[in-house]
Amino acid sequence: MTNFALTIQTRTNMEENKTKGTLAKRIIPCLDVKDGETVKGVNFVSLRSAGDPVELGKAYSLQGADELVFLDITASFEGRKTFTDMVTRVAAEINIPFTVGGGINELADVERMLYAGADKVSINSAAIHHPELIEEVARRFGSQVCVVAIDARLDEEIADDTSSNHKSDWFCYLKGGRERTERRLFEWAHEAQERGAGEILFTSMNHDGVKQGYANEALARLAADLSIPVIASGGAGAKEHFRDAFTLGHADAALAASVFHFGEIPIPELKQYLRSEGINVRITD
Repeated sequence: MTNFALTIQTRTNMEENKTKGTLAKRIIPCLDVKDGETVKGVNFVSLRSAGDPVELGKAYSLQGADELVFLDITASFEGRKTFTDMVTRVAAEINIPFTVGGGINELADVERMLYAGADKVSINSAAIHHPELIEEVARRFGSQVCVVAIDARLDEEIADDTSSNHKSDWFCYLKGGRERTERRLFEWAHEAQERGAGEILFTSMNHDGVKQGYANEALARLAADLSIPVIASGGAGAKEHFRDAFTLGHADAALAASVFHFGEIPIPELKQYLRSEGINVRITD
């Protein structure tokens, strides 16, 4: 392993060990970026502007966020690479672990993001198309660098030729929710873990932007099936939803966007609430 990779691994492990040592739950703002600005939609569509990603990232770091996720949400769809210069600018303004995703298709992309200041990379479409990429990233940089993001939707499928016999399952989607695959959430998450993923970032497309709570039943099943951390994404609209993601969904971290971007739930206030509910979170002085 190169000195650079060792430095990345050491920095990330220090943060993870600190969290695991106190069994703290993590609060993670997510910056979905398109054309250089932060956006947020509902069910992956109807995007609206939410501000400058560099300024938002800096504010969240100062407010006590545990980590920051930056996703170039159209990079995979348009075949572009993640904006390296913006990653560098965000990384320079924060002092918390930083995960970057979007258009990461090979080890060279991972290395570029790590050199730009990311601590971890999030891979989604590329991991499903080429699952061996998970193994390559874990082998080269360490499992803690590899976050496998899964965008899934609970869809009906026809079980047989009769129109009255339907069943539902969680199907994985690619390219920012535009393309359905036949991969199923739970079996794909388990395979990703076996291939070396360090974390699973599960976004429920059904719940995304609706603000009615996370997909706690699916989260609880993932938490029971996996030995690696599970990050909940999609559905935060109230402080109670974060509580439920931890107590009902057994998530290790909860990610949200619009409730933070538009000032609906200040992070310090959220953490004080969670602590009052008996949930162990890191609160900075």
